[in-house]
Amino acid sequence: MNNQLKAACILALGVAAAGSAWPAIKHGLADATPVWYAVGRAVISTGTGFAVLGALGRLRRPTRADLPIVLSVGALQLCLFFTLVNLGLALLPAGRSVILAYTTTLFVVPLAGPVLGEWPRARQLLGVALGVAGVALLLSPAFGQIAGGGMGAGTSAFAGYVYLLGAALCWALAILHSRLHRWHLSPLQVMPWQMLFAAVLLVPLALLLEPQGYIRPTTRALLPLAYLGLLAGPIITWSSTSVARLIPAVAVSLGYLLTP
Repeated sequence: MNNQLKAACILALGVAAAGSAWPAIKHGLADATPVWYAVGRAVISTGTGFAVLGALGRLRRPTRADLPIVLSVGALQLCLFFTLVNLGLALLPAGRSVILAYTTTLFVVPLAGPVLGEWPRARQLLGVALGVAGVALLLSPAFGQIAGGGMGAGTSAFAGYVYLLGAALCWALAILHSRLHRWHLSPLQVMPWQMLFAAVLLVPLALLLEPQGYIRPTTRALLPLAYLGLLAGPIITWSSTSVARLIPAVAVSLGYLLTP
């Protein structure tokens, strides 16, 4: 199987997992606070990753050369991305949220040239310009609410947009590093360590931002959390880092636009 076909298969699996994750998160947040829900997802995914690799006999400690990718994906894609996504989803509908969070292309295209030497073509730059116009269109209702005197609702919506665009930037940086990094272990082998680092970062962040936060022991909160932690989360993380090794960063970010 050549790299492009392999990347397409992995990407399709990741897109399917990511697309199903968004309504699950939105459903679970009805009985949980955003950052603590991200903690629960990271902890369960960490246990899942170690258990699966242990059962396969492929569990390895990351080498010193792989530590940078453990730290960057753990911090940017798994800690900050999911925290910002959950904060945004708590304020906005899932459909609009997923579109904004997957605007990674808007950040990847201008950065891929200076960082990776993958300079965008004129058609890609036009696509970025259209993407910026689309984001502005999505933001316009919030500005309209603020201008019309609805400060509460407008400000809340605008904060949600900022969270989700920040999440897109974090994931874009993780994609670029995954593409740039020289891998020693495979993405599957480093995944549980990335999840573990994210969990270590998320616990103090949750204590700081949500000292009264919670995950209620209800079916509405726990069933989506189990799905996210046991299946969707590990698949999404493995897929995004694996695809970034095989095809250009711009193609990765464009492929994940299928998620919405």
